[in-house]
Amino acid sequence: MSYKPSVGPQMAAPNVIPMADIMLVLLIIFMVVTPMLSKGLSVELAKVNNPLDMPDADKDDAVIVGISASGDVYLGSTKSDLSQVADQVRDRISNKLDKTVFVKSDGRAKYGDVVKIVDEIRSAGVDNVGLITDRAEQKRTAPIG
Repeated sequence: MSYKPSVGPQMAAPNVIPMADIMLVLLIIFMVVTPMLSKGLSVELAKVNNPLDMPDADKDDAVIVGISASGDVYLGSTKSDLSQVADQVRDRISNKLDKTVFVKSDGRAKYGDVVKIVDEIRSAGVDNVGLITDRAEQKRTAPIG
């Protein structure tokens, strides 16, 4: 006669506690990283004293044309040619009610290049052109007293 050890009852449900912990950690990581993702070309924006808020530029379907310091033109994050920008912008705004295009220019880009891009965008039938800038640091004066 052989001895056969008895096995306790098997658990039918999977243990989901470790999976829930992993999912919460991933959720926190994505919540922290997502605001840091920038759309389009990463440039050093021109600094101005009194910028206007343009919340529409942060929307997912915003049309953003970027100009690098070397004069390269980008539509979103795709490098484009100056002669093709008008057609590409026209295609992107054709089915939109708000025909606003945002220009994100490097502060070191040539002024003439920015003017050419704005002219090309205007020729595509754009109603409004928004220039994306950065706020200049205000120098604080020491209080006199």
